[in-house]
Amino acid sequence: MGRYRAIMTDTDREYITGEGDPSESQRLQSISRVRSRINDELVKDIEVLEEHHPDLLEELREVVCEKHDLGR
Repeated sequence: MGRYRAIMTDTDREYITGEGDPSESQRLQSISRVRSRINDELVKDIEVLEEHHPDLLEELREVVCEKHDLGR
């Protein structure tokens, strides 16, 4: 079975980290796409989890906020 992506595609990761020597335009486009996923799609996903599966939402919070100490 194939891997699913989270917020970034493999290409986004490469462009944002500078691997493969992307142009500045490619890097900025990747940043924009990721920002859009965070502000649009992730928000929708959180709303669905909040209403229909709060346990999964808690797992998401743990990964994002606690395991990576981003809940500052």
